Amino acid sequence: MAGLCGTIASAAEYTSTRSLFLAGKYEDAEKLAGEEVERGIWNERWPRLLIRCQLEQGKYAEALATYDAAIKRYPTSLTLRMLGLDVIRRNNLIDRSREEYAKILQLLQGSAARFASRDNLIAAGRYFETKGEDARQILRLFYDRVRDADPNFLEAYIATAELALTKGDFKVAAETLQAAERIDASDPRTAYLLARAFESSDSQRSKESLQRALKLNPNHSLSLLMLAENMIDAEAYDDADAMIDSMLKINPKSSQAIALQAVLAHLRGDYEAEKQFRDKALESWSRDPEVDHRIGRMLSQKYRFTEGAEYQRKALTFSPKHVGASFQLAQDLLRLGDEDIGWQLAQSVADEDEYNVVAHNLITLHDRIKQFSTIDANEIYVRMDPRESAIYGADVLELLSEAREQLCEKYDVVPGGPVVVEIFPEQKDFAIRTFGLPGGAGFLGVCFGRVITANSPVSQGERPANWKSVLWHEFCHVVTLEKTKNRMPRWLSEGISVYEECQRDASWGESMTPAYREMLLSEDLTPVSKLSGAFLSPPSPIHLQFAYYESSLVVEFLIEEHGLDKLKLVLVDLGGGLPINDALARHMGSLNRLDSQFDQYAKKIAADFGAKADWSRDAFPEKPTYEQLQAWVDANPDNFWGRQTLATMLLRRKDFAAAKTHLEHLVSLETTTGATGGVLEMLASVYRLLDEDENEKATLEKIVGLSSNALPALRRLVEISTKASDWQAVDRYGKNILSINPMLPLGQQAFSRAAEELEQPENAVRALEAMQQMEPIDPAGLNYRLANALHNLGQSDKAKKHVLAALEEAPRYRDAHRLLLKIVEDASTAAEAEPDAKPDAINDASEKPQDEKPQHIDAPQKSSEPPAPDDSQAARDQAARDQAARDQASRAEVQE
Repeated sequence: MAGLCGTIASAAEYTSTRSLFLAGKYEDAEKLAGEEVERGIWNERWPRLLIRCQLEQGKYAEALATYDAAIKRYPTSLTLRMLGLDVIRRNNLIDRSREEYAKILQLLQGSAARFASRDNLIAAGRYFETKGEDARQILRLFYDRVRDADPNFLEAYIATAELALTKGDFKVAAETLQAAERIDASDPRTAYLLARAFESSDSQRSKESLQRALKLNPNHSLSLLMLAENMIDAEAYDDADAMIDSMLKINPKSSQAIALQAVLAHLRGDYEAEKQFRDKALESWSRDPEVDHRIGRMLSQKYRFTEGAEYQRKALTFSPKHVGASFQLAQDLLRLGDEDIGWQLAQSVADEDEYNVVAHNLITLHDRIKQFSTIDANEIYVRMDPRESAIYGADVLELLSEAREQLCEKYDVVPGGPVVVEIFPEQKDFAIRTFGLPGGAGFLGVCFGRVITANSPVSQGERPANWKSVLWHEFCHVVTLEKTKNRMPRWLSEGISVYEECQRDASWGESMTPAYREMLLSEDLTPVSKLSGAFLSPPSPIHLQFAYYESSLVVEFLIEEHGLDKLKLVLVDLGGGLPINDALARHMGSLNRLDSQFDQYAKKIAADFGAKADWSRDAFPEKPTYEQLQAWVDANPDNFWGRQTLATMLLRRKDFAAAKTHLEHLVSLETTTGATGGVLEMLASVYRLLDEDENEKATLEKIVGLSSNALPALRRLVEISTKASDWQAVDRYGKNILSINPMLPLGQQAFSRAAEELEQPENAVRALEAMQQMEPIDPAGLNYRLANALHNLGQSDKAKKHVLAALEEAPRYRDAHRLLLKIVEDASTAAEAEPDAKPDAINDASEKPQDEKPQHIDAPQKSSEPPAPDDSQAARDQAARDQAARDQASRAEVQE
């Protein structure tokens, strides 16, 4: 009985001590665990807990002593040996670590039945993970087996989730961890791993999970490491420094924290310090592949792909089978345009690790990319879906060539190699190529340097972005990243690209809206020094869009105040490794001063927008009735929010005349934009319903001038202009539609019809050939129109081919018969008008000056080749064929 009571007491003490460990009170837990180990309690959980406490604090020598003593008592414990393997490595005992690793395999091969406990099965599974064994087999033979036997054993869930995360299977990881938290929500590992699982798909849930992990354990090393990485991503380098310092107070030897110091040194251009930090990170374990893998991965996230790839190569020298390093290297090379080796590496990872979801996705995509068409010009290579390439591939090359010429000259850049652009008709393929996983909603395109990935307009729904503005934006990234060697803060990179969009076309890029006005005048206005962080975890999609807009305002401000040449000098310094703050201070003043000046600049722009309007919301009624709202607007006649809300309410009540009054008043207050669902779109709709055609057209034209993707307005303008036979306008609006979505038959139809009416056969041919790729409803009519345009271009053979295709579809097509007759007659007339070659030769000879010596003419030589056909006979045969065509056309007219 006394023994049982002692066992119960010991279990209770272990639970309380483990709770201290989970809460991050490592010293307290170490003291209690050490006392139990000293007492010689026969329970291997105590030395394992003690070792974990010592490892968390960087007490690697003490942990080794604890392990050496414990393994003598528990020599068959796989769990202890796997833990000891980490201890041995942290003491840089390279040869002994190899021996220990081999010993584990010997034990497993000796008697598997001896290792059937829950802890040992999990340890065995982790061992086979390190050997790169099939993940599904590991799940089935070890982790699932434990969960089936004991559904409440947390370690099985942790092991399963960690395995899924290493393979990029974030869905399985999240589901497993959510089940784990229903068992035990006190372990910070589950919250931390959930943060990792949601990192690429749900930034808010990831952030909440990470906060929960740190609430459970403020000293949880992996959570602190993730938080520091997020700070680096947000370019909050000083905050990251402070976070790393707090980690090093817990564990002064933390190789991963020191590795982040190397990352920060690199980003600050202190390459000697970078090397020193790397060396220091490797002091405890000189062949730790995770040090170089982490440094390289973080640098690649900052678009330093060349440097990142080099670190992955170093990691692979330490651990040639390190899947993470191999795949990261593959992605780095693909983003650098080194595709042959990049795809080979990705394929090798997929072959060796069939459960690696990210590798599988990428290789599957590669098979689809192989089916793309490739077109090129001016060292620009574009890969597209073959059908899309046939329709607007030439336009893509033309736009990118223009961007290369203008932007490279403007920023004094010569790309160091060809630029590759890949346009994906499916968003998920774009996401996999760009991020490695499906997702990435909201991204239209991404530039890695000299590699651009973009979404096709067909993948974007009813209101796609203007593809020309997207590609112009991305090519500007090519230029600025080239100039800075990929060393520039995100806000500056995005700001210049949006700014250059607006320089190319005033309707492109981001522009002021009522929502942006409020954000500029509120705490949503981010200081320049923290602007890159606004892109990392925006609270909402509009906050992300606002980050782009604000960044472009900063660039506009810098150029207006200091000039483009100063901005280019900043870019040069960034390329030389100078941090952004230092580069700005050298050429434009301190960042604090810049923050203050820009704050004033932005607030003035906001105040100038709709300056006549009342923008106050202070007394605006919450969920007002129609009568309350009407009374409030009567009392506040210039309030934007009141008028807009009342106009919306009146539209729902179908009181269009009253809505018109309020919308026109808002226009008079100069508060209008081209925004979707904005005042102008509502007003145009009202004018149409009230049959005010001229007002409707004028309003639609305002929308088109303000918005680059106003597809509904353009549709209506094409309709109005076609009805009025205003073919110049139809041509203009048709081209605008094609700049948004060239795969829309409406745009091609408008462009082709205007070209025909304006007698521009070359444009007509382009549009009509595009329409042929779109499964036309009337192929006969389309072939006829194409034949007519080709005939007008003098391309009789092609014209004849298409008119015959029209007649094949519709044999009694009268206009097609007439066109065929005309094509044949014109061809015959042209042939008859051609002068005979021999008389011309005689005439030429007779016209030579008398003193010019006649050329020597060799006598004809015999040839083994058969004689050429008689030219006169060929002419007679062609004449017979043409006559037959004329007869066919005449018979058709008689029959009809």
